[in-house]
Amino acid sequence: MRTYLDFEKPIAELEGKVNDLRQMDSQTGVNVAEEIEKLQTKADTLLADAYVKLTRWQKAQVARHAARPHFSDYMALLVEDFTPLAGDRAFGEDTAIVGGPARLRGRSIMLIGHEKGADTASRVEHNFGMARPEGYRKAMRLMEMAERFNLPVVTLVDTPGAYPGRGAEERGQAEAIASCTEKCLSLTVPLISVIVGEGGSGGAVALAAANKIMMLEHSIYSVISPEGCASILWKDAAGKGENKAPDAAEAMKISAQDLLELGVIDSIVSEPVGGAHRDLGLTIERLGDALETAIRELEVMSPDELKAQRREKFLAIGRAGLE
Repeated sequence: MRTYLDFEKPIAELEGKVNDLRQMDSQTGVNVAEEIEKLQTKADTLLADAYVKLTRWQKAQVARHAARPHFSDYMALLVEDFTPLAGDRAFGEDTAIVGGPARLRGRSIMLIGHEKGADTASRVEHNFGMARPEGYRKAMRLMEMAERFNLPVVTLVDTPGAYPGRGAEERGQAEAIASCTEKCLSLTVPLISVIVGEGGSGGAVALAAANKIMMLEHSIYSVISPEGCASILWKDAAGKGENKAPDAAEAMKISAQDLLELGVIDSIVSEPVGGAHRDLGLTIERLGDALETAIRELEVMSPDELKAQRREKFLAIGRAGLE
């Protein structure tokens, strides 16, 4: 069963009729091919029109779609010979961040990313993609391993933010995030980060202080969630008063298109019409092409050049129009 978002209801009705007609065709032998084609064409047109003019809040909904590809999908289809490595060698394992060496189109890399989980059980297992300090310290350990073996690092970011629980704070959550960010900036190998879904706060930046930052077309990236922003600015809470999250999303400019214009990211990877969840194969192909190009551009740079490029990149954010 396909899951539809609120703004996709007209599309859901049409595609439901198409499925009903197909079942009728197969069960009764009544030829309704022409009617199916007309309805499918109308549904496809509605879908394309809807996704051309998504609001920033609607993009947030797409970025969080339950069927959107997760790290496990990229692990299975984007790379080969992935070997997951566990533990931070200090406290324990964190399942919200997964990583290990892999091969991307014949090239050895270190792949690290957030895993949100695809159903209730796996979401609980992976803590909804919200990493504890152990996750960020594991990521640092894998980055250091990548340096030793001269492997480019690819990170896939998809998290609402780092886990804010008491245990995480007691074990140094803020320090772990800061240290992981510092490790990204000081890496002597190429680092490419892709926001594949939701990039939230320092929990995302800790894996995204990279030489090249990409975003999937309908992903979002922000210092706080629209709901969190609304709760602070308008005292808005779920079920109480007017929901201001859509207004917050518009004001915060959280979309890939906004962030490319602001110079926060370097490029956008186009998604299939209707979002990445509609055609996983095409999404994987496009992301693989973008990563291959980025690695090829960066691997000719020396360690000092890679660090300098990262430094200048982040120092330049926000300078446009001020000099």
